[in-house]
Amino acid sequence: MVKGQAPEQWETRASGLAHSFGARSCRVRVIRPGVIELDLVRFDPLTVPLPAPALNDDPASVDLRRLVVGRTETGRPLRLRLRGTQVLVVGVSGAGKGSLLWSVVRALAPAIKAGQVRLYGVDPKGGMELGQAQEVFHRVVFDNGEAAVTLLEELAAEVKRRATTYRGVRRSWSPESGDPFLLLVVDELADVIAYQSDKQLRERAARAVQTITSQGRAPGVCVLGLLQDPRKEVVGFRHLFSTRIAMRLDEPAQVDMVLGDGVRQRGAAAHEISEHTPGVAWVKEDGRREPVRARAFHVTDGDLAELVTFVTGGLVLVEGGVR
Repeated sequence: MVKGQAPEQWETRASGLAHSFGARSCRVRVIRPGVIELDLVRFDPLTVPLPAPALNDDPASVDLRRLVVGRTETGRPLRLRLRGTQVLVVGVSGAGKGSLLWSVVRALAPAIKAGQVRLYGVDPKGGMELGQAQEVFHRVVFDNGEAAVTLLEELAAEVKRRATTYRGVRRSWSPESGDPFLLLVVDELADVIAYQSDKQLRERAARAVQTITSQGRAPGVCVLGLLQDPRKEVVGFRHLFSTRIAMRLDEPAQVDMVLGDGVRQRGAAAHEISEHTPGVAWVKEDGRREPVRARAFHVTDGDLAELVTFVTGGLVLVEGGVR
């Protein structure tokens, strides 16, 4: 760049640069002080759904810092970090949040089967999402009432118990601790912490989730929260989620609500994602200036049935037990 210029000056002209070069879009990336790179996108490689990869039976292959859950627009694996972070996924209905959710669970499957990872779930929609493969969860609640709040409070208590146990022994969770890594999936977070009509339950749920998201990273407890409405009055502690994923959104302003101020100006046009490409998203991690555009694997009903059989060994949950 010319001395005195800033990357933001190029970002505000990105649309004009794209048209000048006959490209679909232009994104500005900072390489080093004084040097930027313009990415001119001429076609969209994410228009075709990505089939879910085959399951493997090796728990050692599960890296909680680099779970492969899709592909980026450059053809590289989309690697999602769970260990040491909290993950927030926002998108309108039909944006493909389920694709990302089940891609994460399938990537964890060998460790779940081996008991190294334990899943907990809250699905306020009566099980419309998590009920498709409830057998892979250690415990799952299909409402936003007392049972859901109790589960959240128990996990918050587990966070504190682990922190006390690890004090003076280890700085953070590791498999050597003897504790399984815990992943809490909340399919519609807003139903639990904002839309619950009972004020006491709503406040208890919010306190529990804030405890887990603010203190759970070191003790090995991660929240994967999914929701449709990113407004601050709905989730007032978005900053506690250090990994944020924006799928298709309704309005341009919502992009910065989810990913952070200025990210839309740097090219993360989540509000322009086509309704015909569910699973496409922009991924932003704290500490990384540039967001990544990617698509999660397309997980079919057959893939979910295979997942349940793989994890349970063919056992199926029935009333009163398993068969």
